[in-house]
Amino acid sequence: MRDSSMKAPEQDSTFLGHPRGLAYLAFTEMWERFSFYGMQSLLVLYMTQELFLPGHIENVAGMGWYRSLLEGAYGPLSPLALAGQTFGLYAGLVYFTPLIGGWIADRWLGAKRTVIIGVLLMTAGHAAMALEQSFLVALMLLIMGSGALKGNIASQVGQLYSKDDDRPARGFVIFSTAINIGAIGGPLACGLLAQIYGWHVGFSTAGLLMLVALGVYLKGLSHLPEEPHLTRTAAVSVKLTKADWRSVGILMIFLVFQVLLGPGYDQQFNMGMVWIDAAVDLQTPFGPVPVAWFISINSFGTVLGAFAAIGFWRWQARRGKEQSDNNKMVVGGLLYGVGTMLLAIGSAVQGPGSVNIVFPVLSYFITGVAFTWSWPTWLAIMARYAPRQIAARMMAAAYLVVFFGSIIAGYFSRFYETMDPALFWALNAVACWFGAALYFVFGPMLTRALDRDMVHEPDFALRKQPA
Repeated sequence: MRDSSMKAPEQDSTFLGHPRGLAYLAFTEMWERFSFYGMQSLLVLYMTQELFLPGHIENVAGMGWYRSLLEGAYGPLSPLALAGQTFGLYAGLVYFTPLIGGWIADRWLGAKRTVIIGVLLMTAGHAAMALEQSFLVALMLLIMGSGALKGNIASQVGQLYSKDDDRPARGFVIFSTAINIGAIGGPLACGLLAQIYGWHVGFSTAGLLMLVALGVYLKGLSHLPEEPHLTRTAAVSVKLTKADWRSVGILMIFLVFQVLLGPGYDQQFNMGMVWIDAAVDLQTPFGPVPVAWFISINSFGTVLGAFAAIGFWRWQARRGKEQSDNNKMVVGGLLYGVGTMLLAIGSAVQGPGSVNIVFPVLSYFITGVAFTWSWPTWLAIMARYAPRQIAARMMAAAYLVVFFGSIIAGYFSRFYETMDPALFWALNAVACWFGAALYFVFGPMLTRALDRDMVHEPDFALRKQPA
């Protein structure tokens, strides 16, 4: 484990009023997310349109045992259902492995070396996507690489600042902005190249951008926080009070609510891409719109939604009327449902291949806005109420929402081809509204219970401030 010494680097403020290391971390993460989302936006389409079809799927090394394993758990899977299940597992595990990556960095390797290993693993994964034979190996490398990189690079942002510095929150805003820029640009670039030159050009572009991320990170190493000394001493046991355990239990109930809040959002990254390709008229006067671009629309909605939501909450706060966290969650769930229901409406009113492109554009944009209402609020709830003795582990557990959500979306994707698309998307929308209803009905009661357990903590007043 780490010893307690952690020095923030002594640096001049040379990047937007922040330590220079922030620039290297932000641009590393921008190119990594550019690569990650570029590849992810192609994945389901590649599996359903080529790789999992006869003449190709036989070439994938290990596919026999992999498919047998899944069908042993879920029953027979068509190529489309297999693709949806595979995407769900991949997307879920990408957000589970950072728990392992953080533990490895804290106990043995340190953040810097773990991040470098993560980038190398992800680069190797993208390279392996160039061959059909190594597809499953590629996914495993990408999952392990993301686990090594994702949490550890973010932790270094906070370590750039001393404890009495008032800039970390603004630094994380800059860092998050870089992430969203990458999330917008990746699908635009990789999707267009894949449409013009083929799948493997799109995947190769994602791999090259991982090398750019590695170059930026290595160049900035001298500006990053000094690594603390690592020891292998036994971990100090953490004792929780009865109130602490009660808080953990309530937060786990909220985690279930959060998973139920966003099935439509998770499914848009999965069967949403298949639906757009099959049902939507993508022709424009400038040529066909790449399906992958809709992921960028979602990220664009998140960026604009963040600015709008923060401005709106501040306007409410000045009047003493800022919404509670529960109400923010309700709004997020309602918007998730509205965005998803647009896909159902488009399917119902227009036939396959003729759905107006306005329906998915609005849908993906609205769910991107919904994300800004629900996800940061969820993290704020976890940060505010998690027992301080296990705060880091509880924050890591917060990301299990994405793990469970993606796994569940992968499971239910198997019903897409056997259901009317309008019904499939309507059920996903109703599920979002059901999650919002759980927050509306039970959220205030559970929050009051958390407040009762927290009221005796010294920093309770500070932690109770609105997110």
